Amino acid sequence: MSSCIAYGMTDLGSSRLRNEDRFSIEREAGLFIVADGMGGHRHGEVASELTVEEIRRHLGVSPPREDMGERLDAAVRSAHDRLVQAIREDPSLSGMGTTVVVMLLDGETALIGHVGDSRAYRLREDRLELLTEDHTWVNEQVAAGVLSTSQARNHPLRNVVTRAVGGGGEVVVDVQRVRTRPGELYLLCSDGLTGMLSDAEIAATLRRETSLDERCRDLVRLANERGGLDNITVVLLAFQESSDPDDA
Repeated sequence: MSSCIAYGMTDLGSSRLRNEDRFSIEREAGLFIVADGMGGHRHGEVASELTVEEIRRHLGVSPPREDMGERLDAAVRSAHDRLVQAIREDPSLSGMGTTVVVMLLDGETALIGHVGDSRAYRLREDRLELLTEDHTWVNEQVAAGVLSTSQARNHPLRNVVTRAVGGGGEVVVDVQRVRTRPGELYLLCSDGLTGMLSDAEIAATLRRETSLDERCRDLVRLANERGGLDNITVVLLAFQESSDPDDA
């Protein structure tokens, strides 16, 4: 069996006046969330905060015996509905929305759900793997062969998302199940990190033999050194061997 330890932090960055990112670590419920709000005029922070609150309300308790993927999907869709309702009640919030990435532990597996360009990575045997696919206009152009990966990284429209919690219409949530193993490290982050650092730089930092909080701080520091053009949020989860008391 394996157990999980986690650490997270968020940073204003070097260029923003407000932090519109939010994160949550609910260890007992095995729930981890990163949300990156957008909309300006403080609306982004409202969107990300409401989204985190709503997902925690659905998933931040011991899970009933039901399909965990369906629970995760329903929680994010409920957050979407809550933002839509908030805009109806206060039209000044029109245009607000948020990206979100959620990890929900279920025994030896984990459910990962995401909307937008907040990401989930896995470091397994020193190999970094991107587990999520960005819901962005630029990523769609890369998939279609119109843009190269290098062109996409510096494209002026790279931050235009095609899916968001609180956006128009119904929200579509990508949900996947992954098997967790002792020795693995998972990273949830906003694009304030990935917009500043390459995957190679992220991998090099995660491979360091330091504590989780030190690696979180190193990622944030490096992103700020590269310009810190956006808010930066990281959550790290490390899986390790745990003894089963029934085997004692």
